[in-house]
Amino acid sequence: FKKPHIINRLVYTFFRDSKAKKSYDYSIRIGQFTPQPIGYIEFYESGLISSSYFISEMFEYDFTIREPLLDRNFPDKEEVLKTFARFTFNLHEHHIFHQDYSPGNILIKKNGSEYIFKVVDINRMQFLPLDIDQRLKNFSKLWMKDEDLKTVAKEYASLINIHEVDAEAKALRYSHAHKARINLKKRLKGIEVVD
Repeated sequence: FKKPHIINRLVYTFFRDSKAKKSYDYSIRIGQFTPQPIGYIEFYESGLISSSYFISEMFEYDFTIREPLLDRNFPDKEEVLKTFARFTFNLHEHHIFHQDYSPGNILIKKNGSEYIFKVVDINRMQFLPLDIDQRLKNFSKLWMKDEDLKTVAKEYASLINIHEVDAEAKALRYSHAHKARINLKKRLKGIEVVD
């Protein structure tokens, strides 16, 4: 993890666990969903934490969820997205809410005809029973095209036993709101927005 600024050095030394320790603790707690944890290391300077590292076994993934989301012709794309929906449902059923559920943090390994998913960058998590809105909102940071999100939402709806039209509508609403919020921030900073 990058070196924290002075305020966070104080916070992580005296009031809160470091990102590395949280990553380690969370990976122990949700082990089936992450690469195998090994440990964490914290370094201190002048009595304050200066840097920290979380160590896990290497998960030799083939791609992240980003590739099928960006490539319209990605091999077996529909099955990858449906398996992703099932993986996310399983996370949610275990009361796991990954607060940085973004494309680079979802690793995928192809094993024969199956796909194995793992999550990383897990220092920001919540553990709580999730209602349907929280569940479908969890997909919003993935910046999915509407057609891909509909595939995921439809599969997710079949697992949680709600009407697929309702699931699609909610997932799209949260996704569009997230994109609009990020694009507004970019415009305010003078950054060109490409939809």
